[in-house]
Amino acid sequence: MNLQSSDFELFELEPRFAQDRLVIDAHWKDLQRQAHPDRFAAQGSSAQRVALQWSVRINEAYQRLKDPLRRAAYLCELHGASIDAHSNTAMPAQFLQQQLAWREALDDAGDRASLQRVGAEVDASQRQLMLACEQSLDVVHDYGAAAGQVRALMFFQRFMLELQARADAMETGRQASAQTDARGQ
Repeated sequence: MNLQSSDFELFELEPRFAQDRLVIDAHWKDLQRQAHPDRFAAQGSSAQRVALQWSVRINEAYQRLKDPLRRAAYLCELHGASIDAHSNTAMPAQFLQQQLAWREALDDAGDRASLQRVGAEVDASQRQLMLACEQSLDVVHDYGAAAGQVRALMFFQRFMLELQARADAMETGRQASAQTDARGQ
């Protein structure tokens, strides 16, 4: 193993977006078994420290490879297409308009069914964009376009977290209301 290897090289995977999660998991378990510090106990504390460094490196690579969005961002970065999510927020006007419409729908959602409708629409768009990102990365090799798609996918990820928080808040409010009603009777 080489600390300078890419995550894909470390896991002996083809450097592409489309990956089988079960294969990634199997490689991770095998690598962790190989690098576990306990295997090096007889070789002394220095060997155990190196093994621990390897375990950390393996876990970092695993976190990037198992998450499709992080894997896409990593591929872009490997090919010189920086994501720059904090400084590059430029998006197509149509995407921004759709984003505003979804935010308004989220704000207006007064019940669980409304939230589910918004979530289903956003989820469908997210899946479509994920397929486009896969095409950009694995077929066309347009890493600049993929970087823009990754930035858009980051919006979807944040939006879905907000939607889930809103659904959780509704559920908590519903439960609190039911408890109040039960005590009042």
